[in-house]
Amino acid sequence: MNILKTAALSLAVVGLVASGAYAMKHKPEERGKVLFNDPKLGGGTSGKSCNSCHPGGKGLEGVAKKKEWATPGGPHKALEEAVNICITMALKGEDLKKDSKEMKDIVAYLKSLKAKPAAAAPEKKKRKPVVGC
Repeated sequence: MNILKTAALSLAVVGLVASGAYAMKHKPEERGKVLFNDPKLGGGTSGKSCNSCHPGGKGLEGVAKKKEWATPGGPHKALEEAVNICITMALKGEDLKKDSKEMKDIVAYLKSLKAKPAAAAPEKKKRKPVVGC
C-alpha cells in the first residue's frame, strides 16, 4: 500500500512540475490562446469557448488599439470588462478577477491579434490593342 501512495504522490509532483514548467516556458499570449479555446473558462457551463463565436480570433483583431469595446452587454471602457461579459453571457461562467493570471493571459492573447492589413486591389491587366479589320 505504501508503494501505491508513493507512486501517486510522485505522479502528483511530476504533474505540478510539468504545469509550472509549461507556465514558465510559454508566453502569456500562448497561455491566453489555450484559455480562449477552453469551454470551461471561468467555470463556463455552455460547452462553448471564446473560439466558438470568434474562430481564430475573428472580429477581435486590433483590440489593443481600441479605447472602447462593444459587446452584447453594451459598451465597455476596459478590455477586461468586455472579456468578463463574454464569459458570463456566452460561456455561462463567472467573472475573472481583473488582476488574475488568467485574465492577464487572455488579454495578452487578444492584444496579440493584430489588425490584418487591407487587401491590395488586384492589379488591372493591360489589354493588348486589337489589330483591326
